Amino acid sequence: MSRLDLHLDMSQYQPGVCNIGREERRKRRMAGMASLGGALAVVGYVLVSGRPDGQVLLAFPLFFGAAIGFVQDRLRFCVAFGALARYDLAGSGGGAGSIAEREAVRRDRKRAVQVAGVALGVALAATALVYAVAVLSV
Repeated sequence: MSRLDLHLDMSQYQPGVCNIGREERRKRRMAGMASLGGALAVVGYVLVSGRPDGQVLLAFPLFFGAAIGFVQDRLRFCVAFGALARYDLAGSGGGAGSIAEREAVRRDRKRAVQVAGVALGVALAATALVYAVAVLSV
């Protein structure tokens, strides 16, 4: 994403670039925060309770939830909406609806895979870091 993309009008659907507005972004940011809190709670419980270090790996789905929420918010792009050929910019003064144009759907689905891949990478890195800290703290 270029610097120019960060200043685009958030009230207009843009294939492969922007498919959610302010309210949908807020929902994803809040879900990301809740997931991050859950992940940290799991990690904290495992470390404090003396459970086997490997159990910190149970936090991976929560780290993924946090990452996908934060990445979608930051990039103004919902993975599910991209996969389902939808958009919702209603919270930013735009509209909501379905996408019929084949090229726009292709661009959105490609972007959805990219966004999910970034979130997966972040979640794997966070989980690996937490696991390394858990193992080294013994």
